[in-house]
Amino acid sequence: MLNVLLVDDEPWVLEGLRTMVTWEKYGFQVCGEALNGTDALRQIQEYHPELVITDIHMPVLNGIELIEQSNQMLSKPPKFVVLSGYDDFSYARAAMRQRAAGYLLKPVDDEEMGALLHKLSRKIHDEITAEEDQKKTQLLAVNHVINRLLQGEYNLDLEGQADETLKLQWEEEIGVALIENVFDYRELRPKLLKHFGVDTGFQDRDGKTGIILQSSILFSEGRLEEAINGLQKELSEMSNQPVIIAVSNKMSGIRSIREMYLQGLEVGRMKRRQERGGVFYFQDLRRTKQRQDLHKDKFKLLYETVQAGKTENIPFCVKETFTCLMDSLLEIEFVKANVADLEFSLCRLIAEMNGKPDALMEELRNTHGNLDSIGEYGVLEKYVCRLCTQAAEGLSELMQQNESNTIFHVIQYVDREYRNKLQLQDLARHFHMNATYLGQLFKKNTGKPFKEYLNERRIEEAKRLLKRTQMKISDVAVQVGYPNTDYFINKFKLQTGVLPSVYKNDAGNKQM
Repeated sequence: MLNVLLVDDEPWVLEGLRTMVTWEKYGFQVCGEALNGTDALRQIQEYHPELVITDIHMPVLNGIELIEQSNQMLSKPPKFVVLSGYDDFSYARAAMRQRAAGYLLKPVDDEEMGALLHKLSRKIHDEITAEEDQKKTQLLAVNHVINRLLQGEYNLDLEGQADETLKLQWEEEIGVALIENVFDYRELRPKLLKHFGVDTGFQDRDGKTGIILQSSILFSEGRLEEAINGLQKELSEMSNQPVIIAVSNKMSGIRSIREMYLQGLEVGRMKRRQERGGVFYFQDLRRTKQRQDLHKDKFKLLYETVQAGKTENIPFCVKETFTCLMDSLLEIEFVKANVADLEFSLCRLIAEMNGKPDALMEELRNTHGNLDSIGEYGVLEKYVCRLCTQAAEGLSELMQQNESNTIFHVIQYVDREYRNKLQLQDLARHFHMNATYLGQLFKKNTGKPFKEYLNERRIEEAKRLLKRTQMKISDVAVQVGYPNTDYFINKFKLQTGVLPSVYKNDAGNKQM
């Protein structure tokens, strides 16, 4: 429906216009009524009607002045139909000079009004369609230029196209904001105009909407923050789900769009994993990442303290770590992610020493609950202290048990050094054992003779490299400990039943 505003200083005339004309028949609805030109001008700015039917003779601001001021103030003024009780051509001529779409005498003839409304309805719809087509063409042109810039393309021809379509100075300071949620751009455009005053939006090839932030409009007196926060709030209410707007740093020139776009993508990826909406800035992300890197080192030191069996140092080390974390105001989800990594590393270490990491984790859950359910720093600190203390004590016991079990260290050594030249006699000398006795112990604990175990370990690694890398077969052979490629091929076929080249091709086909 098209909106129409009725303006006349006689209330009975307004009532007659509203009730006597079947507006819906011509595709119109009455959006407002005004008794004077000043109020009419305010409602035109508020409601943006497509059509205004106005009397000429009104106090303060008459109909001709209303048309004149609307045409001057608005980039897209409505169409006007002028009503007058005087059959005077001078009024009609003055109205037409102000681009009025029609002139009707009071009392209004129903057929004459109907014919004019039918004509204006068709004309307005044709103009709206033409405008939408023009906007689509313009958007396609803008997207074409920007997506070429996003791919890193640059030349003088593209510079000229960017200047023409984006209306930006080539070295103007700008920024980029990306809206993570995918919206219909036709719905977004009026909201961009509302909050930013200009339509500087684009869509990338994945459907994300981007906004080019112009320094001349936005980068002063908090205008940028106000505009983006307002847009984010409105979009969240519209979609009923968290909406992320990721804002890049400011840079000079359109050539920087790709770098700013990549900054926006990085921010979006980080915040999307947290499933939280909001406005996020790349400069804040950089500072956060620096703090996060610092505290990852704290967790590394904590792991090393546990590994070294320094149980008495653990409470102090945990306290110091969490004091730094709380001072840095890092989100607890980041801290919990680092605790989960610490858990994994300690459990793996316990398993490598033939321990039972599941027993440790079950004891933790019984005492403090699941890590995912912890929402306070104080509780998390106690959880970590318990984890590290129990792990250190368990590892100390395992080390004492394994010290008398030298073969455990031998197997660990083979698993670690299988790429190098290994001989049973050399291992025996290294671990101060009789070679024959070591061979017997090795088979007893692994179920295989030393050479067979070593070959299987090498072939398993070779299979992984053939499947997941593009390395040549000769390079794979050297990588896993076979300097002679032919010998490697022979061993591989004996172990797997196929040649390395066949295995590599089959693995590649499965990945495809």
